[in-house]
Amino acid sequence: MGRLDRIYGFFDDRLDLTESQSFLGKAFPAEDSFLLGEVALFCFLILVLTGMFLGFFFEPSTTEVEYEGSVAEYQGEDLPEAFVSVLNITYDVPFGMLLRRMHHWAAHLFVASMALHMLRVFFNGAYRNPRELNWLVGTGLAGTSMFAAYTGYALPFDEFASTAVGIGYNVALSVPIIGETLGQLVFGGSFPSSATIPRLFFLHVLVLPLVIAGLLALHMGILIRQKHTEAERDGDVPGREPVDRDDGSVVVGLPAVPNQVAVSAVVFFLTLAVLSLLAGFLPVHNIAEYGPNNPASTPSLVMPDWFLMWGYGFLKLVPSWLSFDLLGIHVSSEFVGGLLLPGLVFAVVAAWPFIDYSEEQVHFAESPLKRPWQTAVGIAGVTFIMVASIAGMDVIVADLVGASTAAIRPYLLGALLTVPVVAGLITYVTLREPDADPPTEGEETAADGRGESGGRTDGDASDDGGTDD
Repeated sequence: MGRLDRIYGFFDDRLDLTESQSFLGKAFPAEDSFLLGEVALFCFLILVLTGMFLGFFFEPSTTEVEYEGSVAEYQGEDLPEAFVSVLNITYDVPFGMLLRRMHHWAAHLFVASMALHMLRVFFNGAYRNPRELNWLVGTGLAGTSMFAAYTGYALPFDEFASTAVGIGYNVALSVPIIGETLGQLVFGGSFPSSATIPRLFFLHVLVLPLVIAGLLALHMGILIRQKHTEAERDGDVPGREPVDRDDGSVVVGLPAVPNQVAVSAVVFFLTLAVLSLLAGFLPVHNIAEYGPNNPASTPSLVMPDWFLMWGYGFLKLVPSWLSFDLLGIHVSSEFVGGLLLPGLVFAVVAAWPFIDYSEEQVHFAESPLKRPWQTAVGIAGVTFIMVASIAGMDVIVADLVGASTAAIRPYLLGALLTVPVVAGLITYVTLREPDADPPTEGEETAADGRGESGGRTDGDASDDGGTDD
């Protein structure tokens, strides 16, 4: 018996690995785009690790203390303790600036990879029966992640961030009936109060990460319980029994252990390398330049991160006259733009698997080119978010065109209402065109043939706990 066999036998005796072979051998499709979810998962892990480091040195307090760090312009001044601690992390704690930057870029890459992952699932129709629940979990993850990023935005308590977070406080107050309670719960009362930073810190480092971790665990649990979707099957594993092209009861791909684990390790180190490069070469929010929170002034240019920009655009574009009373309840334009419209966007995204509902279970991803109206809706949705994001940067747009923000907002509102519709119609008209020529007999034979790409054919549904019978 070889050394590896003895090691395996040691763990098999104690962990009953043989009984777990069906799980360890679960097949993962060898598709690069399927790795976006893993990138998001690894970014969350890096966020947790770097966040733990930053948490050792961060002081969630607005109590003023004398600054004695290495930033000359603030030496000897009394500054909020939260602001001072971030200055110390950035300029005085060994590796503090690097890890703060990595935390920042990991948050951006986390949201970006998650968004791309959801777009891949959407355009491939991979949300359909039986995967509606995982789509709902993913939608919840996206919303929670954005809120987690928002709560971290205020923690340095510098002038720029506190002004931006103050906008969110006013939006929270605009919620009918429960606005005051919501402001008290999330912000600890009138922003900025002495309770604001501790409250947001508690949400940012404990409550929201636990929610995200729970949703990720649920997402992975459902994924393991079900089979992966696959791209159109071009070939099977050389040397193994071929699988019918239309057989959705099996997955052709790499076994989880050891092949997919090795791929995942490579993806993790590539993610870490990319974040290290970003942290090494690209600076992040320079709090020393903005200075501590000053309620008496407002920075000339305030805007959130890119993934929240579309919601900020709604706030900019909803006219102030869109405030009304309904059954004695006041509905303000801040509530409409800041929460109602973004909430409707998330509601439509969450409900989409039940709008594009499939009675039969679907286990193959479909080409967006073969789904005209679904792809048209997706393009219209992406365009809608892009135009809203541009509206959130109306100050920059106004500078570029040499006009005031008030002058360009009607045009931006018109673009928000028309451009997505036009983009969706163009997409639909383009994709609904029938094929010019029906496939010949030879082409049909070639389409049913098998290529040379490698992988592993997973067992049937009963082997891996799949949902189809």
